[in-house]
Amino acid sequence: MPEQTFAATAVPSADGDPLSAEDAKLVTLARSSRARVGGAEGAAVRDQDGRTYAAASVALPSLTVTALQLAVAQAAASGATKIEAAAVVTEASALDGAGHAAVRDLAADAPIHVAGPSGTLLGTVTE
Repeated sequence: MPEQTFAATAVPSADGDPLSAEDAKLVTLARSSRARVGGAEGAAVRDQDGRTYAAASVALPSLTVTALQLAVAQAAASGATKIEAAAVVTEASALDGAGHAAVRDLAADAPIHVAGPSGTLLGTVTE
């Protein structure tokens, strides 16, 4: 199977509005996942039933998975059919394309909140 590549997505600047409590929880879970393993990224998603899934990026010699891809995969493997919202904690200035595509596989319009390592919201991708 050929490897797919996805372009990074620009993150619009945060508008100053605070996140809802549910979306802030996603950022907290993503930060915790990242810190627990010292990963480059942490991510969390909430499915249509309100269940949350958190993950950190994986970089092995034979497998590389972004945190957001892994969180979406966990949700899908648990039977989720829709993602309501997602959050990624990263030092990058753009949302990785593969993670963005994974969320869009289960939700065309779910907000993807991108935060820095301190948890400060950098912006939200809605496309």
